[in-house]
Amino acid sequence: MRKLRFEVLGPVRAWCESTELELGSPQQRAILGVLLLRAGAPACPVDLINAIWGERPPSAAAGMVRSYIYRLRQALTTAGEPAASVIKSVPGGYAIPVESITLDLTIFQLRLRAAREAHRAGDALAEAAALREALALWKGTPLAGVHGEYAENERTRLIQLRLATIEDRVAVDIELGRHAEAADELATLIAEVPLRERPRELLMLAYYRSGRQAAALAVFHETRNLLEEQLGIEPWPGLKEMQQRILNSDPTLLLAAAPTPSRPVTVQQPKPAQLPPDLPDLVGRAELRDVVVSALTARTPSVPVVGLTGPGGVGKTALALSAAHAVIEEFPDGQFFVEFDDTDRSCLDPGTVLGGMLRSLGAPEGTLPDSTAERRALWRTTTAGRRILVVLDNPPDERMVQQLVPGPDGAAVMITTWRRFTGLAGVQRVNVGELSEEEGLALLEQIIGRERVAAEPAAARRLIRETAGLPHTIRTLAAQLAHRPGWRLTTIFEREDGRRPDTPERPSVCTVVDEPFEPAFRELSPEQARALRLAAIPDGPDVSLPAAAATLDRTVFETENLLEAAADVHLLEPTCFGRYRYHRPIRHFARNKAWHEDGEAGIHAALGRLIRFYLASVRAALGATDELPLTVPRGQEPGPPTRGFTFPDAEAARSWLLLEQEHMRAIAIQSANQAEAEAELLMSLLGFRLDARPQAAIG
Repeated sequence: MRKLRFEVLGPVRAWCESTELELGSPQQRAILGVLLLRAGAPACPVDLINAIWGERPPSAAAGMVRSYIYRLRQALTTAGEPAASVIKSVPGGYAIPVESITLDLTIFQLRLRAAREAHRAGDALAEAAALREALALWKGTPLAGVHGEYAENERTRLIQLRLATIEDRVAVDIELGRHAEAADELATLIAEVPLRERPRELLMLAYYRSGRQAAALAVFHETRNLLEEQLGIEPWPGLKEMQQRILNSDPTLLLAAAPTPSRPVTVQQPKPAQLPPDLPDLVGRAELRDVVVSALTARTPSVPVVGLTGPGGVGKTALALSAAHAVIEEFPDGQFFVEFDDTDRSCLDPGTVLGGMLRSLGAPEGTLPDSTAERRALWRTTTAGRRILVVLDNPPDERMVQQLVPGPDGAAVMITTWRRFTGLAGVQRVNVGELSEEEGLALLEQIIGRERVAAEPAAARRLIRETAGLPHTIRTLAAQLAHRPGWRLTTIFEREDGRRPDTPERPSVCTVVDEPFEPAFRELSPEQARALRLAAIPDGPDVSLPAAAATLDRTVFETENLLEAAADVHLLEPTCFGRYRYHRPIRHFARNKAWHEDGEAGIHAALGRLIRFYLASVRAALGATDELPLTVPRGQEPGPPTRGFTFPDAEAARSWLLLEQEHMRAIAIQSANQAEAEAELLMSLLGFRLDARPQAAIG
């Protein structure tokens, strides 16, 4: 099997050995670029639509994305491999597994890691060589020819990463005595990015070590005038310190072993070590962890901010801690861990949080300013130039994150959140998805033992499917089994089979399973919460907007706004244009809420509205295809009139029937079980047979 080679550090290109592959239209290249930059994480159709067209996609965008994926698969087919072997269809969308390809960005990140290791070992020659190899991979403007907001944001991020790498390499060259060559290169770089301050600081050092003290000081004055005229600000502290050291003829500036300007010597201060212990049984996250580690350790003049997003219980905090422990040596000046609890109002005040962080850095209590703005300024001043890592676990909003970002040149921030923060600029988002079935089984084996899993393989796989691969749910159920060695794995399902969802007292294990979803649910308005509850009632693999609108007795426009609000807090997952999917544990959680808050009457009313919608739509579809019986048996007429779909022609009607057949079968069986009379008519029109019943679910 020949690995395909991809490039994004320039135009998006693909190669099979020495042959370049034709990738097609700019839209196809944009989709490929998004999938490659996800580093193996899935991209849902909505993400791909937004990446290509932004907020105003064409009406047929979902179908166009599927067409582009099909054409890309054909273009990437090599050596007789299946067309989908490179771009895989996965739960939630599409993905390119990183192990199946070679990507120039991945190689670039590996070279940077080698440079950091050489730096820690004090091997400047090896560090410079690794940085030169990394920069040699660039072929021009990254993602050239790819348009859209996503591409622009990623292009900006990658360009900043390249500039920081150039600066690091030039800094090493100066330490190796290549002052004159470095000065020439820095002059070119400054002309390209005149407001970037670190190249000017390095140029001052290169001039000084070349015996050109006056030229070095002239660079400072030129920079100060430029910043005052264009931005109205003073030069950053590192540049001012370099000026003072030159004026004072600091002898350490001439030493080859002197620290580079980006790492000034600081007074010894407390070094917080607040990270909780790493989880010993983390599985299935190695690739995502590498992505996070690379993002956190990227050398940029700004502060790298990495956002781990996903539903409650998917393992964002566990992944964050694993990544944080992996980079702990990169942040020797301290590691902060701030855990936000929406039931504790004190931790929701940024001034209080800033006060605690400043005290951890040694600020005496009496010296802290009163206002949040002054504390924020002190925090950024204190942390500027320090190698610290800040982990914010589930911050309440974007404003909190903005308040807690440290000063530049050394720090990094990692966020975990079930919210979709869209207003944070420069954040590298990492979507944390559910575990695969095999990864879920590996986690189950770690907790209850391989022997018990091997003894009941079918039950073990069913348990993983019922948990939707959410690590929190797997751990909770596995812990219950581990404490009861006499139970069979099927006992979990047997206990659920005999319990009605409206039972007042739920088993404690169900309460624990539901815990990660409660904060997001509390974020919803009453109308949004009702929509989440009732849309979860109908059986079926997912829910369409028109079907949900009928269930809720709302317009399609109103329903979309309600369901999008639930999707924004990861309680629903958009699967394609106009359709949504529940993770099974979240569906069970929402259904339990419906039993307790809407009651049996409200649930049956919602099912009745949906079955009548489907019935009206089926009658219209069968009428459009000339397959509707001329008469309907007496007593089987629908209940209150409900408007369904209308179809322009027979082909559209048949397509809709094919798309919705599985959903209508599920709702017909469910409604017949609950004595909805219209279900019998729907089944007679479509020739359904009640030869199956859904299995009971967990929680």
